[in-house]
Amino acid sequence: MAPTDDAVSRALRPVDLEGGVVTRPASAWTPTVHAFLRHLHDQGLTCVPEPLGIAGDVETLREIEGESGGDGWRHQHSEAGLRSAARLLRAIHDAAAGWEPPAGAVFGAPHVASSGEPAVWCHGDVGPWNMVWRGDEAVGLIDWDFLHRGPRLDDVAYALQWFTPTRDDEMALTWHHFPEVPDRAARIRGFLDAYGGGLPDFDVAETVATRMEATMALELSLAEAGVEPQRTWVADGSQEWAAGEVRWVRDHAHLLQP
Repeated sequence: MAPTDDAVSRALRPVDLEGGVVTRPASAWTPTVHAFLRHLHDQGLTCVPEPLGIAGDVETLREIEGESGGDGWRHQHSEAGLRSAARLLRAIHDAAAGWEPPAGAVFGAPHVASSGEPAVWCHGDVGPWNMVWRGDEAVGLIDWDFLHRGPRLDDVAYALQWFTPTRDDEMALTWHHFPEVPDRAARIRGFLDAYGGGLPDFDVAETVATRMEATMALELSLAEAGVEPQRTWVADGSQEWAAGEVRWVRDHAHLLQP
């Protein structure tokens, strides 16, 4: 279920790292996320955080060593970085297939209907900032607040928005810090090839645009529930800005055909 009255200032509280342990704010869905992460560790995956515990409104997790956040963007510029991100996502999707949520599980994002495609457990926020990098190798995927059930393509389309990126030339250079405008179609081909089979045929531009609109809808629902930082983002005009990004994708579909 989507959140309705979680702590308003959750995202404004600090995330601390000390002695290899990450301490960050907990939410209503944190116990569900911890159960999921334990399942992946039981499958032998070390590319997601190991949950250590929940105490009140704080959770603790084992650090995955490497660079993430703002430092993560540059690592996926290369073909090696791009492909390693896709392989990591595929490994997680495959390992998560058999997980059954605990009774009364709460989720931070709504589940997505699968229309015949087999469903997996999706991260919901797959971008370079939420991956942990060592050189040009993605070694971890963190921040599972938007865990939800959906088709593989739900995560893949979201990832393509940011790894391609499906944005104008200025944003590719200034926001994503590419040294030159990337060949978007080639990067899409590389990501999909590294992810491997199991995806249906799909129109890249329309699928990414539709996924972006779903992100907008979730952001708005969180903002209306008083959740930060989404409440501030929407007040500052994020919905209008995002709608312009969606229009760019549809208007430049010819740049995104792999």
